[in-house]
Amino acid sequence: MLRRTLLLLTAAWLALSLAPPAHAAQAEVYVALGDSAAAGPLVPNQVHLGCLRSDRNYPHLVAEAIDATAFRDVTCSGAQTEDMYAPQGTELGDVPPQLDALSPDTTLVTVQIGANDVGLTGFIEDCLNLLPPPIGDACNDDYVVDGRDKWRVDTDALRPRLTALVSDIRARAPQARIFVVGYATYARPDGCYPRVPIIRADANYIRATLMYFNQMLAEQAAAAGVGFIDLQTPSVGHDPCASSGTRWIEPYIPTSPAAPFHPNARGMRGFATAVTAAISGA
Repeated sequence: MLRRTLLLLTAAWLALSLAPPAHAAQAEVYVALGDSAAAGPLVPNQVHLGCLRSDRNYPHLVAEAIDATAFRDVTCSGAQTEDMYAPQGTELGDVPPQLDALSPDTTLVTVQIGANDVGLTGFIEDCLNLLPPPIGDACNDDYVVDGRDKWRVDTDALRPRLTALVSDIRARAPQARIFVVGYATYARPDGCYPRVPIIRADANYIRATLMYFNQMLAEQAAAAGVGFIDLQTPSVGHDPCASSGTRWIEPYIPTSPAAPFHPNARGMRGFATAVTAAISGA
C-alpha cells in the first residue's frame, strides 16, 4: 500500500513538473502603427513634436496594460498608407517608414490608418457651417459626382492597399498577431447644431460615411485573416456633442488638450481599454 502511494505521488510530481504553467504570460514585443487618431496630437505629454505623438496615447497605455517587454510606437499625425513604406515629412523633418519598426521578433501589431488617404478629417471640417440653411449651405451634396458618392468611391479604392499592407506587415513580422483598428464616433445622429456647427443633414452624412469606412476596414481585416478592433461602438455617447467631462473626441474648438476632431486624454484611455480587451480576448 505504501509503495503504491509513493508511486502515485511520484507520478503526480512528475506530471506537475513537466506541465507548462497554466497562465504563463506571453512576452509581447508590440509595435504601434498609424495616424493622428493613434498618435494623439496635443494630448499631454507630447514626446515627438514632428509627429505630434503623445506618451498617453492608446498604444502607450496598451503597452503598459499588457506589460509589453518591448514597445515601439511609430504612429505619426498626417500619416497615410504610403508612409508605411516611405519616409514621412513633418514640420521637424522626415521620419522613417513606419514598417521599419517591425522585426521578426514582433509579436503584436496594431495599425490604424486610412483616414488621411481619403481625407476624412478635412471632410468633417469642410462641413462646419456657422450659419444654418438657407443662409449656410449643406455640404453633403457637394461630394456626389456623376451620381456616385466620392467618399464611398475613395473608400473602396483603398481596399487593395490595406490588403497589401497587412500582407507586408505579416512578411516583416511573421509571428505577430495583427489588429486593424477602426475609427471612433465623430458625429451622433442628427448632430447637435449649433454646439457643434454641423447641420443635421451633414452630421448624418458624416456619420454614415464613417460607418461605411469602418465597415470597409473590418471587411478587409477579415479578408486578410487578422483582427479588427471596433472603436466606433465604445465611443457612442462620447462624440464631440457630449459634455466636456464625457466626450472622447474634441469638437472644432477643443476644451481639453487635443487637436480638433481628435481624441483627448479621456478618449485615449477609453480606446486603450477597448484595444486591450480585444487583444486579451483574441
